[in-house]
Amino acid sequence: MAKRSLALQLDEVVQAMLVSLQPRSEKEPNRELASLQRVAQELRDLPREQFRAALKSDLQRRASMSESTAAAKTGMGEAQARAIHYLRPGLTSITPYIIVRGAAQFIEFLKSSFEATERMRVPTPDGKIMHAEVAIGNGAIEVSDGSEAYPAAPQAIHLYVDDPDAAYARTLQGGATSFYAPTDDHPSGDRWGAVKDPFGNHWYIAKPRGWTPGPEGLRSVQPYLHLREADKMIPFLEAAFGAEAMGVHKSPEGIVHHATIRIGNATLEIDEAHGEFQPMPCHLHIYVPDTDAVYAQALRAGASSIDAPRNAPYSDRAAGVKDAWGNSWFMATYLGQ
Repeated sequence: MAKRSLALQLDEVVQAMLVSLQPRSEKEPNRELASLQRVAQELRDLPREQFRAALKSDLQRRASMSESTAAAKTGMGEAQARAIHYLRPGLTSITPYIIVRGAAQFIEFLKSSFEATERMRVPTPDGKIMHAEVAIGNGAIEVSDGSEAYPAAPQAIHLYVDDPDAAYARTLQGGATSFYAPTDDHPSGDRWGAVKDPFGNHWYIAKPRGWTPGPEGLRSVQPYLHLREADKMIPFLEAAFGAEAMGVHKSPEGIVHHATIRIGNATLEIDEAHGEFQPMPCHLHIYVPDTDAVYAQALRAGASSIDAPRNAPYSDRAAGVKDAWGNSWFMATYLGQ
């Protein structure tokens, strides 16, 4: 028989005491359980309501102390321990949220071009898509149909794949137009091609050969922002979201040719808008340890409010801000089910 956890054993002891005021004996006493059991025994002669309240209060206090001790032993503070759980399962700290006209057709394009997998779809009463989640490689994209409140907003995505030539060819078959075919001459050292899909999104399709960004390995899906005065975006992201600039390449005049920015366990890329690659104000969904604190930071950094922090019906503490470049940042902390 599998050994019962300390939590389960303690639950059984407390349940027994609340019924009979007699602790349940253990064949193999646990030292931690015995300590908590002695506390309950010391309180057993109190009136029943007082017993319940005192027992609950003391056990909660001791449980909190035990958790803090365990965190300290692993070198992890209480805030870090809480932070482990702030991400919604299946998503990273940064997920592009693409709003298009014809979301269902867009999802089919993602499937045929990039071997994407649809993980979730929430339809509207009229058959459109209110929200969908699509996995590509080890990343994800969130999708919805445009509305009056949130019109279509295409964006640029740097997509890492195993075979950029094959993916590039499939996008053309799906109706995309080419910026340039995959080449080994890209400054990054990666094999890299670029297309514009029928919905207006840019896809920079690459296979990594050089530097790999990100604290936990390369993410397949990297939002890419083309900006005017891109150099000012870096301090904004640092102040608003605690971002870290992992690689910044500038001209002698200070123009950002490329920068990789880390937020949490994911990265995005930025550069100065140029040529065909002009600003595309977009929507980004970011998971943070404390939505209220990050929302306040973003406002202090110069963002304007879209939505104040609130508990959303999908188990997130959520808020939204808009930066000076017109991008919307929808931040969230996953509260669990």
